[in-house]
Amino acid sequence: MRKPLAAALLALAMAGAGAAPAVAASATARTATVKAAPAATAAAAGTATKDRTATIQAVDFAGTVSLSNCSGSVIRFPNSADSDPALVLTNGHCLETGFPEPGEVITGQSSSRSFGLLNSSGSRIATLRANQVVYSTMTDTDVTIYRLTTTYAQIKSSYGISALTVSDTHPVAATAIKVVSGYWKRIYTCSIDGFVYRLKEGDWTWKDSVRYTSACNTIGGTSGSPVIDNATGKVVAVNNTGNEDGERCTENNPCEVDASGNVTVRQGINYAEETYQIPACFGTGNKLNLNASGCVLPKP
Repeated sequence: MRKPLAAALLALAMAGAGAAPAVAASATARTATVKAAPAATAAAAGTATKDRTATIQAVDFAGTVSLSNCSGSVIRFPNSADSDPALVLTNGHCLETGFPEPGEVITGQSSSRSFGLLNSSGSRIATLRANQVVYSTMTDTDVTIYRLTTTYAQIKSSYGISALTVSDTHPVAATAIKVVSGYWKRIYTCSIDGFVYRLKEGDWTWKDSVRYTSACNTIGGTSGSPVIDNATGKVVAVNNTGNEDGERCTENNPCEVDASGNVTVRQGINYAEETYQIPACFGTGNKLNLNASGCVLPKP
């Protein structure tokens, strides 16, 4: 999890934006952040290869959003249509009604949450509004997906902003990435250091999480930021937590657990949850179908 925003501000003031943690404040008294869903093993992922474009995409703030306590992004899937209602991706621990409990999955919950839409330079150019929490959980992964009252075509026509596309393939170790925070209007640049079999923080456990190299020293308020592959411009993960104090498996101090149960603590290192498994759970009209072939997201 991440420390509350107030604590993050204090840490920034005292440490000059040093190695404070990466996620955002919660609507409850608890102060956590979480991570992603199952996938290939770390060994397989670390040695995987794929064709990558030679052209590096320009990564900026366009399509990202600011929440009251977190960051996020307007997203679409490879099969989304311009006429579909747009979606916003952030963390499960950023849900306005509080952290989902371990094992809890929320679908179809009414919402009127608002989001500040940013342009390429990070200026807020519009307010978008949700009408539903399509999906939210902190089990296996740490995601909330909102449905907006506007379509992709309407957002593009009114504001000139296109949604970020979520990749449907597993990310690869050593990939150059950017973590784009709409809350702080700040972009972190680093690489994927590797993958964590299980990332445990307090009561929550996430599967096949992304571990950053140390340059992505994300702080409170960056929770929910899209993690973007520099080469493709696609979202490969959602930023969610980091080990602040070197403690073992406590809130704000996640620990890595390998397949044999061995625990590793990496103070000052930050993490994200993979998103490649999400597109398979959405069909025509951006409608959630947790029973769809290939969908492995936790079910209610």
